[in-house]
Amino acid sequence: MRLLRSLFKCVVALAGLPLAAQGLPAPVEAALTGARIPREALAVVVTELGAGRRPRLSHRASVPVNPASVAKLATSLAALELLGPAFIWTTPVYVEGEVRDGTLHGNLYIKGQGDPKLVAERIWLLLRRVQGLGIHSIRGDIVLDRGSFVVPTTQPGAFDGEPLRPYNAAPDALLLNFKSLSLTFTPLAGQVQVHMEPTLAGVQWPAAVAQAAGECRDWRADLKADFSDPLRVRFAGAYAAACGERSWPVAYADPGGFAARALAGTWQQMGGSLSGQVREGSVPARLAPAFEMQSAPLTEIVRDINKYSNNVMAQQLFLTLSLQRKGVGSLEGSRELMRQWWSDRFGSGEMPTFDNGSGLSRHERITAQQLAGLLQAAWASPLMPELMSSLPVTGVDGTLRRLRGKAVGIAHLKTGSLRDVSAVAGYVLGNSGRRYVLVAIANHPQAAAARPAIEALIEWVARDNQP
Repeated sequence: MRLLRSLFKCVVALAGLPLAAQGLPAPVEAALTGARIPREALAVVVTELGAGRRPRLSHRASVPVNPASVAKLATSLAALELLGPAFIWTTPVYVEGEVRDGTLHGNLYIKGQGDPKLVAERIWLLLRRVQGLGIHSIRGDIVLDRGSFVVPTTQPGAFDGEPLRPYNAAPDALLLNFKSLSLTFTPLAGQVQVHMEPTLAGVQWPAAVAQAAGECRDWRADLKADFSDPLRVRFAGAYAAACGERSWPVAYADPGGFAARALAGTWQQMGGSLSGQVREGSVPARLAPAFEMQSAPLTEIVRDINKYSNNVMAQQLFLTLSLQRKGVGSLEGSRELMRQWWSDRFGSGEMPTFDNGSGLSRHERITAQQLAGLLQAAWASPLMPELMSSLPVTGVDGTLRRLRGKAVGIAHLKTGSLRDVSAVAGYVLGNSGRRYVLVAIANHPQAAAARPAIEALIEWVARDNQP
C-alpha cells in the first residue's frame, strides 16, 4: 500500500494535477488535531502566481467565510484603483469675521472630509497654521463640520464589549487622533509621571501615580485605572519602576465629545484663547477656505491600514469611496461602489458581502478562492508594489513581527483576527524562487488555536522544493 501511495503521488505530480486531492499537508493536519480544530473549519487556497495555474492546494475554497481584517485587501485594492495611489484628503479651515490685533472677531470653521490620520501632531500643525494667519484669540466659536459622512451612531463596545480599545473607534468625517488618548508613564525621582496626549479641555488626570518596587508584570492591571468618568481619569494602583517608560492607548470614554475637547485643549496649550465654545455646525456656503491641511498620500495610508490592521482608518477609506463619487460618505453608498468595482474587475458571478471595509464585522463574507483571485489580479496590476509593500512581513514588522520559526522574512501577508476568526492572505516566496498566493481562513469558536496550523501552512508553502 505504501508503494501504491508513492506511485500515485508521482503520477499526480507528473500530470500537474492539484495536490488538493491529497488533503491538507501533514503538518497542518497535525496542528489542527492538536488544537482540536476540525479540518472543516479551515478554508485554504495555495496557487503559484501566473495566469492559468492550477492550485497547489485547495480546501473548501468556494465556501463563503468571515475574513476578519483580511477584508482590508479588497478595500485597499479598490481604493488604489478608484482613487489613485497619489490621492490625498484635505481638511479645509474657514475664517468668518475680521482679524484685528491678533483677535478673530467671528467664528473659525473646520470641515472634516474623512482624513484617516489627523493625529495629535497634525492637530497642532493645523492650529499653528491658524496662528500663522495672525489669530491668537477667537471672539466667537470654533465650529466643527462633520457632514461629509453620514454614518449610524454606535456604542463603542457594541462589537465585542471592549469600549476602551482604540480599534473600536467609529468612523467620523472629522476623526481626530482616532478618538483616543495616549497615556505615557515615566518613572522619575521616586514617582511615576503621567502625560496625556492630546490635552483634553475640561478633563482631569493625575500628574503622577505611586511607584512600586519589584518586577514589571501586568502593569496596566496594576494601575487599577478607572476611565468611567469622561472628565476624570483615576488610578487606584501603582506602577513598577522596572517597567521603564510605557504608553497606553485608550479610547476616550465620551467619543462624541472627543474632537471638541481635543481642539479646545490643544488651542489653550498653544496659548490661544477662545471666548465662545467648540461646537458642531455647517460651514456657510459663502465662505472660501483660508487654507487646507493635506494628508499623506493614499499609498502611505494603505500601508498603515494593512501593516497595523487599523480598523477605523480602513473604515474612513471605505467611506471616502462614496464621498468622492457621490458627494457624501455612507456605508451603503460605499458597499454599492465596492460591488460595482468587483463586478467590473472580476465578473458578475458570486459576489462577496461587503460591510464596512475593515473586517471588524460579523456580516462580511468572501471565499478563499475569491481572495486568491484578487491577489492574482493585484500581482498583475501596475499597483502591485503599493499593495504588496503595505502587507506585514513575516517575523519582521506589523501584525506579524512576533512570528518566529522558519517563515521569517519569506512572506507578505495580511492578517485577520476576531474572536472566531483567524486568517492570513498574501504572498509567500518558495525555496525554489517561485512565489505563491496563500489564503487561509479559520472560522471556529476557538479560531485562535488554529494559528499554529496556519503557520505550519506558511512553512509548507515555502518548502516547495522538498517532497
